[in-house]
Amino acid sequence: MTTYPILPEPLPLALPDGWTVPASFAPAADRAWRTAATKVRGLVERHPDRFPLYTQGGAWAVDAEAWTNWCEGFLGGQLWMLADHTGDPWFRERAEHYSRLVEHRKDDRNVHDLGFLFWSTWRRWYEATGDPARDDVVVHAGRTAASRFNELGRYLPSFLAPDSLFIDIMMNVGIIFHAARRTGDPDLARIAHEHCLTTRRVLVRGDGSASHEGIFDLTDGRFLRQTTQQGHCDDGSWARGQAWALYGFGTVYRHTGDRRFLETARACADFYIERTGDRLVPPNDWEEPVPERPYESSAAAAAAGGLWQLAGLEPDSARARGYADYAVRILTRLCEDDFLAHDDPAWEGLLKHGSYHEAKGLGVDESVMWGDYWFLDAIAAVDGVARPAN
Repeated sequence: MTTYPILPEPLPLALPDGWTVPASFAPAADRAWRTAATKVRGLVERHPDRFPLYTQGGAWAVDAEAWTNWCEGFLGGQLWMLADHTGDPWFRERAEHYSRLVEHRKDDRNVHDLGFLFWSTWRRWYEATGDPARDDVVVHAGRTAASRFNELGRYLPSFLAPDSLFIDIMMNVGIIFHAARRTGDPDLARIAHEHCLTTRRVLVRGDGSASHEGIFDLTDGRFLRQTTQQGHCDDGSWARGQAWALYGFGTVYRHTGDRRFLETARACADFYIERTGDRLVPPNDWEEPVPERPYESSAAAAAAGGLWQLAGLEPDSARARGYADYAVRILTRLCEDDFLAHDDPAWEGLLKHGSYHEAKGLGVDESVMWGDYWFLDAIAAVDGVARPAN
């Protein structure tokens, strides 16, 4: 009989002995926190109760086209981080308010993104209070996410179509593992494991690159082909999807202790580092011969967080140091003037040169809400080691 183990608690992160955060990180992080406080406060005051996905010309586009509604948790998540960092009750009150605004989505079966929505908001609320009623909302959302499972193909379908599997779902499946741990429901554990094993098998290639999408035959569950919605070509390497893969498989390893997922996270991370090198910030797709835009900063922000997590999980000290060093280098680069809108008061987002959907022309070379969130989340994680008293 197949078993689907889940650890009693996620694996802790432990950076290699003797490794320290470079001194140059602290002033960069301070600039990021100050900029985030200004930009997020400005957004909330100008557009209360709105959830823009991206900017247009640097201004948040509150009524712009949204391919799907997957980003509503990221503003609340930034408010929670700023509340924790600053101690300002203004941020705390609004963090709770913006979390309540998304609570009804815990029953939303139309999207695959409930992890993005609830881990960034209600899970942070639970961590700030210890109130199990807050975590009950997260568990409820995890059950809803699991209810989308395709039994024949053994995957969680994307919002786009029942036969579609997105690499993005690796960043959301953690909420199902959490629900399984909290409830002891073996079927939730089975669904979470099977989805990750299917994704590992059909979307992660031998060189560690990740395909954005896989298509299945709905009549018998057979995998048919790799394709893409946001990359350069079907056999391309969409950078944000690569970041989702390296971060997501690392998270699943934390939940399960299954070294297959650690190995996959390593392969995805090594591919990102090899293809990006000293540029640190990738284009939208590494396979685009002459990229029209050289940078996709939201991919770099998510990759930095994934690499930082992987550094804390990697048992090989040399590899762990390499991942930690590269994560900090990415974040320090993103804190420089051409990315961080620190000295640009007219620019309403936090991080420039992100892209939502290049093929559709949505939010291209702009600030994007998830880029700002994952950037600040990674800054907070590294800052917590550099300055644990904060």
